[in-house]
Amino acid sequence: MTALRDYNAAVDFVDRNVAEGRGGKTAFIDPSRNITYGELRDAVARIGPMLARMGVEPENRVALILLDTVDFPILFWGAIRAGIVPVLLNTRLTADQYRYLLEDSRAKVVFVSTPLLPVVQNAAKDVPTLKAIVVVGGGPDSVPRLDTLLAAENEGSAPARTCADEVAYWLYSSGTTGAPKGVMHVHSSPKQMARLAGQDRIGIYEDDVVFSAAKLFFSYGLGNAIFCPMWVGATSVFYPERPTPQTVFETLRGYQPTMFYAVPTLYAAILADPECTREKGSSRLRLCFSAGEPLPVHVGQAWKERFGLDIVNGVGSTEMGHLFLTNLPHAVEYGTAGIPVKGYDVRLVDERGREVVDGEIGELLVRGGSAAAGYWNQREKTRRTFEGEWTRTGDKYLRRPDGVYIYCGRTDDMFKVSGIWVSPFEVEAALVTHPSVLEAAVVPAEDGNGLIKPKAFVVLKDRPDSGPNRALHEELKVHVKRTIGPWKYPRWIEFVDSLPKTATGKIQRYMLRGNSNPSALTENRGEA
Repeated sequence: MTALRDYNAAVDFVDRNVAEGRGGKTAFIDPSRNITYGELRDAVARIGPMLARMGVEPENRVALILLDTVDFPILFWGAIRAGIVPVLLNTRLTADQYRYLLEDSRAKVVFVSTPLLPVVQNAAKDVPTLKAIVVVGGGPDSVPRLDTLLAAENEGSAPARTCADEVAYWLYSSGTTGAPKGVMHVHSSPKQMARLAGQDRIGIYEDDVVFSAAKLFFSYGLGNAIFCPMWVGATSVFYPERPTPQTVFETLRGYQPTMFYAVPTLYAAILADPECTREKGSSRLRLCFSAGEPLPVHVGQAWKERFGLDIVNGVGSTEMGHLFLTNLPHAVEYGTAGIPVKGYDVRLVDERGREVVDGEIGELLVRGGSAAAGYWNQREKTRRTFEGEWTRTGDKYLRRPDGVYIYCGRTDDMFKVSGIWVSPFEVEAALVTHPSVLEAAVVPAEDGNGLIKPKAFVVLKDRPDSGPNRALHEELKVHVKRTIGPWKYPRWIEFVDSLPKTATGKIQRYMLRGNSNPSALTENRGEA
């Protein structure tokens, strides 16, 4: 019983690889340096003594605001090994947002990459729980530097005696419907994610080289680039800057990875760049994966046509830590979310909590060993999301008789037209298949009779100087009618320059719902 209870995730992911003979193998690569599993273990072991000298005790929290470099896994696993909780924060936030997160998490120390130092210093003013800011990757001598602090530690310490059910790390939800929530994951969760999703479903092997354009600060990237590769002793390539089609292909060409992970927006941007060709990528690439938001059918089909590889679509969440529903890599079917990962159970329920039958839309609930312990200091939201063994995803799906799941939209975004559920995602997917449309978001709006109908916000690929004309407006309506059905077409279309999104690229439809009064629209955007 004691052996099962006493467990430190860092020992399992870091020390075990060295014990199994991979000490000399490259674990991580960034544009500045490589690190082997043996070097990683030595650095990780010195983080605990370094934090102790700074007055950080076990069960305290430290914030990581880090670009994707080798220092990320050193600090992440080093804190966990010492029984200290790393809190992973988005690298694309404002000073006010960082201030909220630092105050909410009560982090004792914040580790920040050099380019982000000024905004974090501004955010950290007058945060009473914060003891120090440490700059990572160089930086001014006036600020404590990670390289200097680590060099002062001659030897590492033994790992802390932690419990399998003890909180190991935090992620923050992306805030699609409000302020981000601190999501607490326990020591036993990474093993579940890596073994079930990475090894058993996706099929990652020891000789794989992984490149995840999805960043480490949110669950998709963390699982792709750290948990799953390290579980089998593979190698990960990090790219610290914001990925563009050109930099992605430079990385693919330079490091020749076998597995590539990205979000649908990046796949679409790559396809829109004629310079991104099969010959300029990785000749060793065997798997492409997409998550974060549903993959549009036309993006997957165009990718397969150009690059000869399918994009495997998957579903995960911050609350579950990583992926729990995916296409089978050898049998991709675009337009579907696939089937549950072995080890996870899912079910669909209606508004009253009753299970729905095949072909009906319901909210997806998931059960699995990687579920979070709850939200930090958010008791009511924890109770609403984590119902015993089941976690509410907030997503609507339908299940086909063959057990395949199809995404319909966020629960908060779904609405009924003439008594029939309408999925904003389905209408958006239809709109973006029009050659003039780059992006779209759909929300409910009331017509003159107080009835709910779809309204679309559309970003065009090339917006005319004179503004979109009435003909295009009508053309898009007809296009949606023909594609998915006459009752689902948007009664109003507003052409905009951009859509509100979270820092991880998810559309914030709730911000658009406040601007969904059709009476405010100009004539060429009005209801017809």
